[in-house]
Amino acid sequence: MNRWDSTPIIRFFGGRKLLYILGVLLIIGLNILVYAQVGFIFHPLLVFIETVALPIILTVVVYYLLRPIINLMESWRIKRIWAILITLLIVVGLITLLIVLIIPFLEKQFVSLAEELPRYLRDLINTMDQWLRDSFLGSYYSNLFQDVDGLLNQLPDLGNYATQTVEGITVFITTVTNVIIALITLPFILFYLLKDGHKLPAKIISLFPPKVRTEVDSIFRGIDHQLSAYIQGQIIVSFCIGVMMYIGFLIIGLDYALLLAAIASVTSVVPYLGPMIAITPALIISIVTSPFMVLKLAFVWTVVQLLEGKFISPQIMGKSLHIHPVTIIFVLLTAGHLFGVIGIILAIPGYAILKVFVSHMFCWFQRRYNRFTEEEDQYQIPEK
Repeated sequence: MNRWDSTPIIRFFGGRKLLYILGVLLIIGLNILVYAQVGFIFHPLLVFIETVALPIILTVVVYYLLRPIINLMESWRIKRIWAILITLLIVVGLITLLIVLIIPFLEKQFVSLAEELPRYLRDLINTMDQWLRDSFLGSYYSNLFQDVDGLLNQLPDLGNYATQTVEGITVFITTVTNVIIALITLPFILFYLLKDGHKLPAKIISLFPPKVRTEVDSIFRGIDHQLSAYIQGQIIVSFCIGVMMYIGFLIIGLDYALLLAAIASVTSVVPYLGPMIAITPALIISIVTSPFMVLKLAFVWTVVQLLEGKFISPQIMGKSLHIHPVTIIFVLLTAGHLFGVIGIILAIPGYAILKVFVSHMFCWFQRRYNRFTEEEDQYQIPEK
């Protein structure tokens, strides 16, 4: 027995392996502390990442949507460069058709809804106010309303927030500028990614030692499968939800059906939280319209969610992600708190990538030390 393991106190705390783990954790903590003190050195790198992040994210999404089409055209013996050009021309044509035919109609509905929204909100507030006053909570509600009025009278003048307003406008302009730059650079990055993207993993794998190239290749394949399944599946599911919502809203006669269905389709990209956000404007309009419209909206929403959960998502996305719904909710809440809207959008694919990496590293650790397999064999029940 090793002299480290022979000491009773060391054996009590797990032996030499625990000391090794604690030493590694200590070194990692010291590295984090040192890098935190000299973080200003990495500021240019952070600025570079923030600048290229949006174009790269958009390009990766479009890449995974167009890659199956490019591969299919290649199987038809069309050269890859011509397949890319033909696909991009078709995409540009579809986007132009969308802008010419659908966007003006959506714009009219959006402008009309923006003009009518104050009236909808005012009617909703009046309806809720009257209901609360007539309910058994009427006395408590009146006292609360008086307290709120007192607090509002104590608020400082809005002029004190002029500086914050200017800063908010500056941030908004910067965000819009970054989005425009990302959209302009997207076609160029996308072309080269579609042309040489399939060669990129092999180039990166060649930088690793030969002994670990098999593991790195397996990690790349797992990440590629997860991203492909999620992006392609989520876009198709969101489109199906938008179509079903539009048909349902037309059947029940809800105002602004196309705009509300488009909002539901876009927000459905975020699992669980997206549908709750999407139903809010439709719920406001239905409440103001009539109580019966609320029941019809609830019926349409329930039917669409059941169809999506029981038939569409299992058929399109299957079980590729293997993420429990509770885990998805916690990941979304944490990512939203840390990174805002971008974090919510990227939370699930980011978690899927991290899960692939961690699972492969743990399997590699098991095979390297062959420790966990031996312990499992000790607890196997012998066959009779």
